[in-house]
Amino acid sequence: MGISLYAAAKVKSTYAKYSDVPAGSGYTGARCAAKILQAAGIDDVEITESNDFLGDHYDPMHKRLVLSSQNYHGNSAAALGVAAHECGHAIQHKIAYKPLTWRMASVGATNYANQIVTWLPMIGLFTGIGGFSNQTYLMIMTAGWGAIMMFNLITLPVEFDASKRATTILNRMSFLGSQEAEVGVRKVLNAAALTYVAAFVTSLLYLLMYLLPLLMGRRQG
Repeated sequence: MGISLYAAAKVKSTYAKYSDVPAGSGYTGARCAAKILQAAGIDDVEITESNDFLGDHYDPMHKRLVLSSQNYHGNSAAALGVAAHECGHAIQHKIAYKPLTWRMASVGATNYANQIVTWLPMIGLFTGIGGFSNQTYLMIMTAGWGAIMMFNLITLPVEFDASKRATTILNRMSFLGSQEAEVGVRKVLNAAALTYVAAFVTSLLYLLMYLLPLLMGRRQG
C-alpha cells in the first residue's frame, strides 16, 4: 500500500509541476495526438475527451484514444507527454507489438482473478473457510494473485515502450520547443511508469504472502 501511495503521489506532483510548462509548438494534447496518429498512418482511431483526472488511456478493443480534459485541451509539456504516450499504444496495436497482444489476451482472466482476490477473503471472513491454514483457500488465492502478477509483469514492457516512443516522436516532430519541456515529458512519463512498477511489486508481494505458507505447509507435511 505504501509503494502504491508513493507512486500515485509522485505522478500527481510531477504532473502538476510540468502542467505549468508550456510546449513550444502551442499544440493541445488532442491536436498533438491527431498529428502523431496521422504521421503513423493510423486513421481508424478516435480521439475522445474524458472528465476523469489522469484517466488517459488507449482502448484497443474500440480503437479509441481517451484523453482527460486537462490533456485534451492543455498545451503543456505534461499534456503532450501523456497524449504521445497513448499514441505509442496505438502504434503498438498497429504493428502488433507482442507484449500488448499478450496483455490484451490476458485481460479476461485477470478480471476474474481480481474478483477472486477481492471477494474470497471477505467470504472467508464471514464463513470461516478462509485463513492461512486452509490449503484450498491458499491455492485459489495464489492462483489469483499469480494471474494478476503476470498481467502486471507483461504491462511493464508495454508501458516502457510506449513512453520511449512518445519521447522519440515528440522530439522528432518538434512539438516541445525547449529543453525544459523535454525534461518535463521525461519526468512525467517516468513517474507514470513508477505506478506500473508499484502495481507489479504489490502483486508479487501478495502472491508470495499466499504462496510461501502453502509451500511451507507441504514441506512440513
